[in-house]
Amino acid sequence: MDQKSRILSLRDIASQINSGSDLQTALQQLIAAACRHANWALGSIMGIDAAHGYAYVIVRHDPTLIERQLPDKWELATSPSLIALQRNEPVYIRDARASGEFPGYRKEAFERDYRTVLVMPMNCRDAEGRPMVLSVIAREVTEVSEDDLAFLGTIIHLGAIAVQREHRLEAEKRSAQRLERALEAHTSLLEHVLSDGSVASLSSMVGKMLPNPAVVVDFTANQVVAGRSPNALYDEAGWQQAAATVLSRPLMKAARDAVERGTADAVSLYLDDGTQRFKITARIEALMVDNQLVGALIIFPTTREFSDLDLLMLDSAKFALSVQMMRSFIRFRFETRTQTELFFEIVEARWRNAGDVAQRAQRLGLSFSTLQQMIVVDFPNKTKAFGGASVDVEHTLSRVMQQASVQANLIAVEGGVVCLVPHDTGKRQERTTKLARRIAEELGRYFDEAPIVVASNRCAALSDYPPAWERCARMIRIGRSFGLTGAVSAQDFGPLPMLVAACEAGDVRGFVQESVGAIADHDRDNGTPYLETLSVYLQEGCRNQACADAMGLHVTTLRYRLARIQELFGVDVETPEKRFAVELAIRLHGVIDNRSTASS
Repeated sequence: MDQKSRILSLRDIASQINSGSDLQTALQQLIAAACRHANWALGSIMGIDAAHGYAYVIVRHDPTLIERQLPDKWELATSPSLIALQRNEPVYIRDARASGEFPGYRKEAFERDYRTVLVMPMNCRDAEGRPMVLSVIAREVTEVSEDDLAFLGTIIHLGAIAVQREHRLEAEKRSAQRLERALEAHTSLLEHVLSDGSVASLSSMVGKMLPNPAVVVDFTANQVVAGRSPNALYDEAGWQQAAATVLSRPLMKAARDAVERGTADAVSLYLDDGTQRFKITARIEALMVDNQLVGALIIFPTTREFSDLDLLMLDSAKFALSVQMMRSFIRFRFETRTQTELFFEIVEARWRNAGDVAQRAQRLGLSFSTLQQMIVVDFPNKTKAFGGASVDVEHTLSRVMQQASVQANLIAVEGGVVCLVPHDTGKRQERTTKLARRIAEELGRYFDEAPIVVASNRCAALSDYPPAWERCARMIRIGRSFGLTGAVSAQDFGPLPMLVAACEAGDVRGFVQESVGAIADHDRDNGTPYLETLSVYLQEGCRNQACADAMGLHVTTLRYRLARIQELFGVDVETPEKRFAVELAIRLHGVIDNRSTASS
């Protein structure tokens, strides 16, 4: 065939190959065109599976094929295909019947009556990603020139272009199908939300939709809903059960911590179900409503990376879950806000009609006409800055009350929560004390820092609530000043801190400064123990020997110190009234000094 004929043939070959409607047809057209236009009798295209050691026949061209079973795979050890791929060059077998290098071809050459074989790499892959080679066969011994190789190589190149086109079309088709499924899933999720379905059933849909195992954390209902198991330690049912029970708390805490840190990277979770501890990495996506955290979607990474469509599905899932949880959140916030408004009308004494208050309280499930007391929880400062976490804290407190068999109403306040519980009639308030400690312990584990929990006096009527609320607020201020946390009571402070907290004006500080301020300043500046010496002297009833013994001093040293105190500061403790004033000033100075240190 002359050069002009070959060029014209290439045009015809390109048209034939391009007429294929799928990859299989394109390959069939390619091998047929190669045999017809390059003057070869038979041919095939094979996919090479080097990992398993076989070459698989994908398509064949044999116009004279007799109806018989032909092998559809070859061992690579007996095939020139692997050599052609490794060297990226043609393998030419001039006479397969006389060649001992490839016994498989030699045997088939006699069976199918052929002589010359040419195997060429195609530089493209089949539908399963295997590299391909093209093999053509002649009945007679045929010499192959450089022009023949170039012509056949051009045909193969045109075929490779067609194969790549089919791959792209197939990829686009799969992408379109996935996009359609994503849109259908998005529609299904929204239909589920609009039909007022449950978070649990929506979570099941999300778990089937996403490519990775996922867990949905719902802070509005204090529940964890798991899908497929991300760990070989659990089957699917076991994982779902563990996530909803023993692993619920650590999963919820991990979700909140990740959102608080604001990280979008994968985090390591250390989970312990009581029988085994394991580490697993996860991606945690926050579910927000009105800048309030209502839930989280925990996605466990696999070896498969998220594609753009996967991210689209993830956004749809987050949106649907957020909307579903928004109902519970809005209902909770409405009830909470209404209860809070009524509560502050009462504790701030802004109400006018007791009957109206009683009716409003009844509609909200509250009662202020029975014997009650308040347990006031003041959140840690870090938690206040993060928003208070009022949705899931309510569930935690409800669980504590249920375990203690206490009927309680929970009212959210800024930076904390108030529990209205029946009044403890015991003289020592043991039940209320235990309940306050349990609340402090549970929320301490939840926040990683204990709150302050205080209990009020008995409240029998609306007029009892304002002073009780003020007393609780005062105790919380004192607790914060002294760095206390957990369940605290007035007995933890004594009368002097309460006096200092009650006197916010500078009168107390002025009295202390005038009485012993100069001594304290001198001790601080010079390292002298004059204020301590005066304090012990007064505690020992102004008896020199008893004071010296208590301080481990010689009595002469003590007398010298007392003389210096009198000389430098003019302190007079000769009369009972003056002794009381100085001792009170020293005690108040200790309270104020400790308070200032704790506050700083």
